[in-house]
Amino acid sequence: MPKPTPPEERSRPRPHGETLAVLKSLALSGADQSPVVVTSREIGERIGVSQQAADRYLVALEKRGLVTRSLAQRRQRVALTSAGMALLRAEYRSYHRIFEGPAKISFSGKVASGLGEGRYYLSQPGYVVQFTERLGYAPYPGTLNVRVEGPALRKVELLAAWRGLRIDGFQASGRTFGGATCFPARMNGHPCHLISPDRTHYQDVVEFVAADCLRESLRIHDEDPVRLDIEET
Repeated sequence: MPKPTPPEERSRPRPHGETLAVLKSLALSGADQSPVVVTSREIGERIGVSQQAADRYLVALEKRGLVTRSLAQRRQRVALTSAGMALLRAEYRSYHRIFEGPAKISFSGKVASGLGEGRYYLSQPGYVVQFTERLGYAPYPGTLNVRVEGPALRKVELLAAWRGLRIDGFQASGRTFGGATCFPARMNGHPCHLISPDRTHYQDVVEFVAADCLRESLRIHDEDPVRLDIEET
C-alpha cells in the first residue's frame, strides 16, 4: 500500500507553491549563478516535505526546463535555468507591487533607425482606436527605436513580468495584426510610451510611441544618447 502523505505536506499549497519553494531554496543556495551540489533530503528539509516528495519536485522542474541536474556521486548538481529565474522574477514582481506599488526603472540607450514598419502598423484603424482609448492619444505614425545593451538590456527584460496597457491583436484585410503591451515612459523628460510587441524582430532594441514626433520634439538623431524612465501601470 502507498505510504500516507504526512499532514504537513497535505497542508502545503500545490503545485505552484512547491515549484516556487524549491526554486527559491536553490536560488538562495547560489544555483542562480552556478550549479550547486545538493541532495533531495536537503531540499525536502528546507521546504518542509519528505525526501521522496522533494525528489519528485526536482524531476518535475527538470522536465519543465526550470532546472538542470547532473549526478555528483550520491548527490546531484542543480542549477536554475533562465526559465526558472523568470518564474522567480515574476513572483518577485507580484510581491513588489503589493508592498511597494508600481515598479519603475531608468536606463539609457542610443537612438537607432528601425525597419520602417512602424508608420504602416500605427496607421491601422484597429490600432489607432485602441491607442486612443487606452493611452489617451493617437500616436504619431511611427515608432522611435532605442538600442540598449548590458545592464540596460537586463532592466528591459524585467518588463515581461510587469503589468501594462494591453493593445489587442486583430484581423483586417485578410491579415493578422499582433498585440502589444505599453508602459508609461519619459524620454529625456518628454512623455511617451514604451511599446512591447508580442512579436518583434529585435533583441536589443525597444520602441517608443508618442502623440508627437519624438525625433523632432527632442531634436535627436541616430546614435544620440537618451534617458528613459519607465513605469508599471
